[in-house]
Amino acid sequence: MEYSDKILSRSIDPSVHDMLTHAEGLGLETVWDRYEAMLPQCGFGELGLCCRHCNMGPCRISPFDEEGPKQGICGATADIIVARGLIRMIAAGAAAHSDHGRDIAHTLLLTAEGKGGGYEIKDEAKLMALAAEYGLEVDGRSKEDIALDLARAVYGEFGKQEGPIQFTRRAPEKRVALWKNTGIDPRGVDREIVEIMHRTHIGVDNDPVNLILQGLRASVADGWGGSMIATELSDVLFGTPTPVRSEANLGVLKDDEVNIIVHGHEPTLSEMIVAAAQDPEMLALAEKYGAKGIAICGICCTGNEVLMRHGVPIAGNFLQQELAIMTGAVEAMIVDVQCIFPALGALTGCFHTKFISTSPKAKFPGATHIEFHEEQAYDIAKEIVRMGVENYRFRKPGQVHIPADTMACMVGFSVEAIVGALGGTLDPLLGAIKDGAVKGIAGVVGCNNPKVQHDYGHVNILKELIKNDVLVVTTGCNAIAAAKAGLLLPEAAELAGEGLKSVCQALGIPPVLHMGSCVDISRILVACAAIANALGVDISDLPVAGAAPEWMSEKAVSIGAYVVSSGIFTVLGTVPQVLGGPVVTKVLTEDANAVVGAAFAVEPDPFKAAKLMIDHIGEKRATLGI
Repeated sequence: MEYSDKILSRSIDPSVHDMLTHAEGLGLETVWDRYEAMLPQCGFGELGLCCRHCNMGPCRISPFDEEGPKQGICGATADIIVARGLIRMIAAGAAAHSDHGRDIAHTLLLTAEGKGGGYEIKDEAKLMALAAEYGLEVDGRSKEDIALDLARAVYGEFGKQEGPIQFTRRAPEKRVALWKNTGIDPRGVDREIVEIMHRTHIGVDNDPVNLILQGLRASVADGWGGSMIATELSDVLFGTPTPVRSEANLGVLKDDEVNIIVHGHEPTLSEMIVAAAQDPEMLALAEKYGAKGIAICGICCTGNEVLMRHGVPIAGNFLQQELAIMTGAVEAMIVDVQCIFPALGALTGCFHTKFISTSPKAKFPGATHIEFHEEQAYDIAKEIVRMGVENYRFRKPGQVHIPADTMACMVGFSVEAIVGALGGTLDPLLGAIKDGAVKGIAGVVGCNNPKVQHDYGHVNILKELIKNDVLVVTTGCNAIAAAKAGLLLPEAAELAGEGLKSVCQALGIPPVLHMGSCVDISRILVACAAIANALGVDISDLPVAGAAPEWMSEKAVSIGAYVVSSGIFTVLGTVPQVLGGPVVTKVLTEDANAVVGAAFAVEPDPFKAAKLMIDHIGEKRATLGI
């Protein structure tokens, strides 16, 4: 089928072309239509030059009008306004990911107390390792008692008034010393987020550099604190991922089964949805209504969580959430928190799909709210699955339009799984890096953004990196894009340079390794710290680089800040709202090198972005003498 230039310009994914054409035929709008309706977007907002932090404003500073105001009403300059806005984004992003970690800690606490409604400790070895890291007594004690102490210790990381946050000490000693010397060693997760909100109140911190340093401190509390807590405790409760094969893209939806999509970011509910969908009672009910089974599929990071632990197929990434509903084949869209369009409520009203919200933190217009509580986890999950199954009888066969596109993938490369694939030690990887078979490692992550062609940045930066013998680790929506493009298969090594191809073929792994959801970027930090410690250097000395080709969320701002704060050069594919502040822009893209040993670059072209990363990796190799 031929598609219009307008449709082709929106995505590189053929399933998206199919569904956008279908949406036009149905007269339904999508995120792309709403984006185009916003054009031209506010130039002041794009540059970060508007301030609504007090009611004397809103204020804006015009770089376009020489006679226009150069200060806000309070006297704040462009750089002060831009820095305030930037670190408030960091605060929101750090709060989102760290609150995820807090919720997982709460689930572990309830499970240890015997109050978890169906949860259990699945990785006892990881529990013991974390207990040792926290200095907890383990000899002669039950795993439940140890888990209780660990949960309480982890809870303490959020409310601490003085540090350190335990997991920050996984970083090389040189990195920890740098954080201390620059004043960005975090004290407690919540304290750093609250301090951002205080400092950005009118009349408090009006030094752009000082504001940015506090933003970096809060971001480190997120990456090496809240996010890392979420990852590690999820592994304890749900199992540490190991490589598993599955499928990706909208074609995973079934025309003869009950389709239930889990969408959002927290795995506590989705784990139980997967279990409840296998309940004989639910399967019998599905059969009663004429379905051949119950198909659970994922969208976004909740999808990544169940994909890597259970092989549950993933239907798509962020910009495909509306398109999944437009297939007319989804009985229930179950959501928790983060990256969920409020537009879904009105859209599901055009189909038979049940839109079910579950978090007390997140209600949506048009959704049926079934509040999730860990104490009744399985029972609530079963109730939700039942709603989906019973809704199958209302599916309208004439409305069903499922694209045929689907792709196999291999996922679930936790740090432990990578070390296992290497024979239990990092030595083979270090050897491959030293002899040049692998030039370096790139972490490519992040969202989708309708400002750019869907998945174009993700897929092309990955292809360019592996072609130049750079091993890629990926999380989040980038990982889903990679899955759909076939880059998460060992066979994709044929697209890699000769050195990386030989390593991948010897180990039977893809050249792009799926490490999980957005919070699992913490796994990349752990891997970098382990490599740096093995070489006796800082993370900033390693031939590594990061990228977020299509980022859009505040979480991504916090992620970028903690990756750079960890010493990793990072390329952004969409322009952050800071260019109106020349001092802030210079600090982020240049001066940060002298402070934390890394900085940002902005490059929308994925081929040019890959070259920046490859060149940086080459420079680090030369400095190390390899």
